Amino acid sequence: MGKLRDADVIRIVIDRHRGEGTVDFIGEDGKTFSAGEGAKILAQRKTRDDLAPHPQLPDDTRLWAALQNASGGTWGGCVFDVEKITARL
Repeated sequence: MGKLRDADVIRIVIDRHRGEGTVDFIGEDGKTFSAGEGAKILAQRKTRDDLAPHPQLPDDTRLWAALQNASGGTWGGCVFDVEKITARL
């Protein structure tokens, strides 16, 4: 999310029966493309430096975010990767 810009087009699909959903970046500057192409574009973008966590985030939220970051993040394949976290500690 930190790589999206104003006016970027995203597609949100939610399957309420299976409890699954996707969010795909599929367009910019009047051009549309596949979710795969959008992922490639986002991979090349730098994270926006005007975004930051709210300074009053609760400790449990900050801990969850730190564990996500240490284990490869959401897109690393899991919420927490205990092996990666303990290796970094």
